[in-house]
Amino acid sequence: MTTSTRERRKRLAKKIALWGGLGLLVSTALVMATIATVFWYYGRDKNLPSINSVGDYHPKQVTVLLDKKGERIAEIFSERRSYVAYEDVPQIQVDAFVVAEDASFWSHGGIDYRGMVRAFFTNLRSGKTKQGASTITQQVVKTFVLSPERTFKRKIQEIILARRLEKKLSKKDILTLYMNQIYFGHGRYGVQEAARYYFGKDIEDVTVGEAAMLAGLPQSPENISPRKNATRAKERQAYVLNQLVKHGKITADEAKKWIDAPIQVVRDPFPHLGDAPEWLEGVKQELTAKYGAGGLDTLGAAVRTTMRPDIQAAARDALRSALRAVDARHKLGRPIRKVSADKLAAETAKLAKKLGGKPRPGATYEAVVTAVHDGDKELVVDLGGWTAALVLGGPDDERWNPPAAGGARKKPGERFAPGDVIRVALPPPLAEGESPREAKHGKNIVVLAPGPEGAIVVMDPQTREVWAMVGGYSVRAGGFNRATMARRQPGSAFKPIVFATAVATGRFTPATVVNDAPEVYDLWKPQNYKKGAFEGPVRLRYALAKSINTVAIKLLHDVGPDNAVETAKQLGITGDLPRTLSLALGSGEVTPLEMTNAFATFAAGGVWRAPRFVASIDNDAPASSPEKQVLPPEVAYVVTDMMRSVVEQGTAGKARSLKLTIAGKTGTSNDSKDTWFVGMTPDVVVGVWIGYDDNTPLGRGEAGGVTALPAFIDTMKAVGAKNRPFPKPGNVGGARIDLVTGLLAADGAPESSTMMEVFVAGTEPTEVAPLPGQIDASTFVTDEYGDEALPPEDGGEGGGGAGPETVPR
Repeated sequence: MTTSTRERRKRLAKKIALWGGLGLLVSTALVMATIATVFWYYGRDKNLPSINSVGDYHPKQVTVLLDKKGERIAEIFSERRSYVAYEDVPQIQVDAFVVAEDASFWSHGGIDYRGMVRAFFTNLRSGKTKQGASTITQQVVKTFVLSPERTFKRKIQEIILARRLEKKLSKKDILTLYMNQIYFGHGRYGVQEAARYYFGKDIEDVTVGEAAMLAGLPQSPENISPRKNATRAKERQAYVLNQLVKHGKITADEAKKWIDAPIQVVRDPFPHLGDAPEWLEGVKQELTAKYGAGGLDTLGAAVRTTMRPDIQAAARDALRSALRAVDARHKLGRPIRKVSADKLAAETAKLAKKLGGKPRPGATYEAVVTAVHDGDKELVVDLGGWTAALVLGGPDDERWNPPAAGGARKKPGERFAPGDVIRVALPPPLAEGESPREAKHGKNIVVLAPGPEGAIVVMDPQTREVWAMVGGYSVRAGGFNRATMARRQPGSAFKPIVFATAVATGRFTPATVVNDAPEVYDLWKPQNYKKGAFEGPVRLRYALAKSINTVAIKLLHDVGPDNAVETAKQLGITGDLPRTLSLALGSGEVTPLEMTNAFATFAAGGVWRAPRFVASIDNDAPASSPEKQVLPPEVAYVVTDMMRSVVEQGTAGKARSLKLTIAGKTGTSNDSKDTWFVGMTPDVVVGVWIGYDDNTPLGRGEAGGVTALPAFIDTMKAVGAKNRPFPKPGNVGGARIDLVTGLLAADGAPESSTMMEVFVAGTEPTEVAPLPGQIDASTFVTDEYGDEALPPEDGGEGGGGAGPETVPR
């Protein structure tokens, strides 16, 4: 090749290089111009989200409810998150997040351009997305500002906003947002709740291995969760630990130690969570009153409730025991009779007539057991040409088959046999998240017919702190809390409110004599509990102790229903009450919480306060609730003292076994649809209600002193109240009276014919009664608390009570 040829080629190569370089330069300039134009275009978009609000961080947080001992019992949240400051996160946790998600976080300006190029070629070689390039800053932008859609426009906006965010906030601020906002699986948001859920500790206490596990989760929380996929979780933890070594945050030996160790997650981080779902509503109401309806979502407080866990557990056990006692008396959840094989066809034919084709939701039916399958824990039953399977052993069967002392439960064959007749119903609607019922021995499914329900409220009458609140045999979070939601007729438990209205007039005292005799009011002829039994003239104390209906009605007729309604409202009864004479027998509707608080007002000397569910919020005690003197102290004391006779000589005699000074009142509504006992000492008030949710009568023999009183007694045993008298206010006097006439006892009268009575000062009798034998005995009741009433030990409403056939329908 000649020299001239080589020179021509050199010149050509230079030209190519020159034009190639120029072309590359122009192309690069065009690309840069295009990129600049794109960023300019999207950057000036009026619809581009603003980052101004990102720094003003008020996240949704979980408010935790604690019992008196500090155990977590419930949570209020829309997102389960607890904010934690950057300074409270250990450095190893910060380092773990950075090396796992964005190793150049501390040096880039919001965008890791080198990482973007690296991820581009990695994904290009693999043919799929294997490596992301989003920085922690970009992830914050995506989480707080942008929509989750994957478009070119949204990606450009993300880069623009990430750079702006880096100029607005410090690196620590951005990391704080990231660590508190991201999702960690199982409904947990933020690093604090993640640490508590997986390891049962606050984030400040996590180990190196735990920090690495947490830092690995955001990539795919549900797939990497050690609770779901231990192998995947271990692989991801090892990756983070090795990255910590690579970036000089820990030694290789330290990493190996945690790589070789298993991931230890706590089995149950909050063992008492869900123990008292009834408390959610009461606490929510109190917090809403303080912070507003929208304030709970971001409150994020530790709320120590007034709940005493020992009393809460005892009250729940007491209610369950009382309900099981009703079940046993009326053969609920067990065979009610046996049908022999030769009469089976006749029985099913009879059931078919009652059935009417197929069962209806909410109705109860009798069914014959046709087969028992112990292995599958199922029965096959015939409702009358309509067969179904009944699955045993689930949560709804626990009531009917409680564990024995050793923990074992009876097998189906030990409880039922072919030919047994049992009560069944269609299953209730499924609760949220509940799996559909399945059976192996039938297409149709039924359950054992539901039994009665109940509620118990335990309260300190002086502070109105609620110590226990049980809303049913088994209450679910967000379910029906009968303690606060059930509006039921109080029956004779309402009578103390009528008596207080009368005593407050100054015209009536415990010694006032009223004639227990039949009268007709607008075609209504009220009866006593023992129909047709009347005792003649009786003192008001005796009438309340024996729960005599006619006397209560006469009192209400005298003072006026409107005045009694006003007294009830002052005592905290919020529902609509009938302004008729039937109110004397408890024909209005109240909640167990309202009734308990009303009685607490008597015990507190007539001072009303709202019930308290919150003891402190983040260790700060809330201001005391306003109080109001709604009854004169002397009136409250006199009526309270009268209620002591309900226990000492009346319908709640079984409570004497507690050997405490107790005042209270039984109540039984029409047809025994509701049974009550509300009792109190100076230091505690316990209200008990038992009945069916659908107002089905409880059955023969059920009454306040039989059904509800045992739950009161069992609860009081756990409270451990001291025996002391109710404090007597200054405006209360006393006098010895004659038991028959209620007048002052004559000098020389036998002690057995008299008693010391309490009076509002100035209302004591002034007339002296004749000595026994100097009056016509046929005119008055002469037995001391005797007569024809059911004995107190039997728990009847005695010669009175808002029992069967007392309230007009």
